[in-house]
Amino acid sequence: MALRTRAVLVHRRTELDELLDRHATRGQAEFFLRTRGRTLAEVEARHEAAASARRAVAASVPSDWALAEVERADLDRFLFAPEDVVLVVGQDGLVANAAKYLDQQLVVGVNPEPGANLGVLVRHEVESVAEIIDNLAAPQGGANQASFAALLCDELTMVHARLDDGQELRAVNELFLGHPSHQSARYTLAVDGGSERQSSSGLIVSTGTGATGWCASIAHDRGGRRLPEPTDPALAWFVREAWPSPITGVTMTEGVLDDDRELVVTVQSDRLVVFGDGMEADRLEVSWGQEVRIGVAERRLRLL
Repeated sequence: MALRTRAVLVHRRTELDELLDRHATRGQAEFFLRTRGRTLAEVEARHEAAASARRAVAASVPSDWALAEVERADLDRFLFAPEDVVLVVGQDGLVANAAKYLDQQLVVGVNPEPGANLGVLVRHEVESVAEIIDNLAAPQGGANQASFAALLCDELTMVHARLDDGQELRAVNELFLGHPSHQSARYTLAVDGGSERQSSSGLIVSTGTGATGWCASIAHDRGGRRLPEPTDPALAWFVREAWPSPITGVTMTEGVLDDDRELVVTVQSDRLVVFGDGMEADRLEVSWGQEVRIGVAERRLRLL
């Protein structure tokens, strides 16, 4: 018997939610905003737009599908099923936050702000969601039929880091490896048969999706480099501010990895961290002597 399709609506708390948590009442939140030249009305308008978008997307889910909602802070505790269709209502960063917990589920990025520019990952207006779900639910194009989904999806490359103790982390945009307070990180870097002991501000390893962000800034500062496209099975990597000394080098500071190659980092600091897509709270910690392997992830983000 076929499993029942479930729509998982992913969202994040609004600025109003966070202000009320911090200041307890609307009056106190309004005073806080006013002292910074802002109004509560604009914050409430964005809150209502987000809430309205979530209601509209939820109402688009067919009655024979299951429906679940998960807030960003709970993603690491939510169990996604293979038959899920993931409806992310928010900005590009929310799609990236969700992607690391997925394994080939179909993702639909929904823009909650009418008239706002669509992002790289959030590609659909709220008004188009009902039609999208109707097409997915149609017998000739069920959500679990790979042939149908392949016509509509981009298979976006992801990057992974694997520790020698078995821990893993994936990201859609980029991974950072370095000191938790961005001080000097010490390690040995190995790639393509060569190795070098380095002291730097850390490493950035970016997918083609992330090549318009942090990675693009570094590439620009180095005179411009060709960066991968989002669906290319390749990653761009950069060492930040490598420090030359009698025992540390600066000759291996950038490159491109295809899907058969890895960066191997052997830690020579007391404590370094690895995190993805700017989510510093969701990170791996590595200590002296541990090895981190970074390369193209086996999983891809299936984005409608």
